[in-house]
Amino acid sequence: MNLPEVIKDLVNAHNNFDSTAFSNCFSGSATVFDEGKNYTGKNEIKAWIEKASKEYNAVMKPIDFEGNAGKAGLKAEVSGNFPGSPIVLTYHLEFEGNHIQSLEIN
Repeated sequence: MNLPEVIKDLVNAHNNFDSTAFSNCFSGSATVFDEGKNYTGKNEIKAWIEKASKEYNAVMKPIDFEGNAGKAGLKAEVSGNFPGSPIVLTYHLEFEGNHIQSLEIN
């Protein structure tokens, strides 16, 4: 599967539980929507992924990707310490240059 560099970096940071590297994949004004909540900016995104990593200890394995320079969809199998693991989640992404501007997880 041919993933953009920023998505490769995001997956690697996620699977290595590196919240700094994860948040650096996003623009300064980026937003993340997950589990009914919005997180805005690198600091909130970093705090969100740190908490989620500690709580769920989840890793992701990309299984499908479609997109272009502006928008993309990534499907990934996510496994960790949560009921129903593993599950397939869809990541809806919008890009600003080489960074993620928006991420919504379903």
